Amino acid sequence: MTTMALPYRTRDRWTPLETGAEPLTRRQMMAFGRRFARAGRGFWYSLAIEVIWRFLVLSSRFRVRGAEHIPSTGGVLVASNHLSFADPTTVTAYCLAAGRVPRYLAKADLWNVPVVGAVMRSGRHIPVYRGAATAVEAYRDAVAAVRSGECVVVFPEATFSSDPEGWPMKGKTGIARIALETGAPVIPLANWGTHHLLPATARVPRGIPRKTIDLVAGPPVELSDLARLPLTREVLDEATARIMAAVTALLGGVRGEVPPAA
Repeated sequence: MTTMALPYRTRDRWTPLETGAEPLTRRQMMAFGRRFARAGRGFWYSLAIEVIWRFLVLSSRFRVRGAEHIPSTGGVLVASNHLSFADPTTVTAYCLAAGRVPRYLAKADLWNVPVVGAVMRSGRHIPVYRGAATAVEAYRDAVAAVRSGECVVVFPEATFSSDPEGWPMKGKTGIARIALETGAPVIPLANWGTHHLLPATARVPRGIPRKTIDLVAGPPVELSDLARLPLTREVLDEATARIMAAVTALLGGVRGEVPPAA
């Protein structure tokens, strides 16, 4: 499928926001980073973004499509597949280029890690503690963030895919519950190539040669018919299945393959 390139002006230099079949060159990657949203990032989160983006410019080449599906304002949920520890870095870059500062639900242990904890607090991310009571608190914090107009990113699988071919697994119902309670749109996002840059078993990134990273978003998942129903297990399962099906279909398009039957 051919995608029309949408140009934008950056310091007297044109470069595509949507690249179609061609990944961004290094020069275009640098220009791409200059369009990142900056307001509301916080000092340490902003510093981490700038440092990591420079590494991504040197080690990766992005192909970006579908950014127009992410609304410029208002609460929104972004649902991505999960293959690597590098996923939050590439998804963050994608959201920033679309004009949104992403907030993440993440393990509470990260708040106790030197430097990392400062980044998490600065970025107003949402800690998820173990245990039923604290998990409910994280859910409430996520709902509050979305209702206040934030862009909240969720990896519904909650861990790296264990599928041998890298297809998404069954998702957890948390994102469906947040979406149905808030009415916020869920934007599916396929993120492919990070497992080559930083395999799950690797200790250091493998940026030589540069890895191509595909990031493709689709239209909001249709959940309006479910929003009028009580939040039963069946309703949450159906909403989650629709979200994961949308992510999987996008990933199939990126890979040029037919996803396995659910």
